[in-house]
Amino acid sequence: SFPLQSQLSQALNGLSDRAKEAKEFLVQLRNMVQQIQENSVEFEACLVAQCDALIDALNRRKAQLLARVNKEHEHKLKVVRDQISHCTVKLRQTTGLMEYCLEVIKENDPSGFLQISDALIRRVHLTEDQWGKGTLTPRMTTDFDLNLDNAPLLQSIHQLDFVQMKVSSPVPAPPILQLEECCTHNNSATLSWKQPPLSTVQVEGYILELDDGNGGQFREVYVGKETMCTVDGLHFNSTYSARVKAFNKSGVSPYSKTLVLQTSEDTQSEEQTLPFPVPLERSQLRRMSPFSSTLNLQPSFPGRSYFELRSSAHQLSLHSSLQSLNSAGEPMAWFSFDPASAHADIIFSNDNLTVTCNSYDDRVVLGKTGFSKGLHYWELSIDRYDNHPDPAFGVARIDVLKDAMLGKDDKAWAMYVDNNRSWFMHNNSHTNRTEGGITKGATVGVLLDLTRRTLTFSINEDQQGPVAFENLEGLFFPAVSLNRNVQVTLHTGLPVPEFYASRSAMP
Repeated sequence: SFPLQSQLSQALNGLSDRAKEAKEFLVQLRNMVQQIQENSVEFEACLVAQCDALIDALNRRKAQLLARVNKEHEHKLKVVRDQISHCTVKLRQTTGLMEYCLEVIKENDPSGFLQISDALIRRVHLTEDQWGKGTLTPRMTTDFDLNLDNAPLLQSIHQLDFVQMKVSSPVPAPPILQLEECCTHNNSATLSWKQPPLSTVQVEGYILELDDGNGGQFREVYVGKETMCTVDGLHFNSTYSARVKAFNKSGVSPYSKTLVLQTSEDTQSEEQTLPFPVPLERSQLRRMSPFSSTLNLQPSFPGRSYFELRSSAHQLSLHSSLQSLNSAGEPMAWFSFDPASAHADIIFSNDNLTVTCNSYDDRVVLGKTGFSKGLHYWELSIDRYDNHPDPAFGVARIDVLKDAMLGKDDKAWAMYVDNNRSWFMHNNSHTNRTEGGITKGATVGVLLDLTRRTLTFSINEDQQGPVAFENLEGLFFPAVSLNRNVQVTLHTGLPVPEFYASRSAMP
């Protein structure tokens, strides 16, 4: 009997496990009942709130439409009342003339009648003519020619329903950052990612996030279907953390591993031969829209710096091996003009360092690099200057007007100059006329000091006028406006000019 007891004991153990699982399952089901009730209350509240919001929007629109009807009502009444008043006056005058004429006809004085008869007849005809065609026609209809087109809204209301996926699909897996495709250049960073090789879950898009370069909160800088993005307008010599996640209709994936990247203290001139391997050029991306005031999505650029890659379990690190500072200890930026953001009439040459225009109207071109802090100086040499045009030089936001002189709107700070004098201009306000102009061969300098938040100009290495603009804050791109009578060449990576360096050294 002992083997049978053992078998029964084992069977009881198995049954006991099932009973235990059943009890736990019942607890789970009871929790589900509670959760369903709570979710139902929450869902109903959300539904009521959404419908109430639609009702509120409809009531606001109803009030606006009623106001328009009331305005039309008042207009119709005014026109009719004015016509009533005008017709009443004319009728009173006509009736008075008729009564006077009847009294004259009753008089038995033929000589007196002959004296006034001609004048009365002319007056009667004139009064009759004043009741000409259209005088006794209403100037306003009683109908309200307003037809409310509510059919599309009614159709939308009838189609208002819950959206429920037929097949519940899982959320995507975390994307993988592709280190070999990631790089920094000046104050821009290109990031590339992909889905895990074996992942079959459909992805609708990606969300790229960067912190503020100072260990602060992450923020979205790109949302879309692309798997490569260049973020421009970062701080020089700063350390940023980047991460990306994928999403579909079911939800959002966990984040990728975090990539830590160091923007360059400086980048070398593109003509310089680098003493180490250079990655292959990246394919061009279509231009994206800016997602914040300080981060702008730009077309991808060729990677020209060699990076040492270090990887750990939780963090990937990317650091540049290049360094070059100007005499003030600030980063020196090398950049060229940007064909992607320029007006279509701008003509580029000399590796996008030289620009002119095929229009007699002023057109704007920006530099590729944006600045949000630090001290930066660049020059523009005047290669051609015919018929005394007014080119303008300065800085601008990425969305500045491209078909007008720089400084015509509130998104540019500029100095425009002819062959005799210059002016500063921002938001179409012209200030500080200063003697001294430009000719062919002249050099215009632009000095942007975002530590002091000032913009200063020079001509032929001498400061032109006072400090042009103060209290500058945000992201600024070098900018020029010119027409077909001007050609300029950009020179970057320059030290701070002596007139400013000596002033900066003063206590």
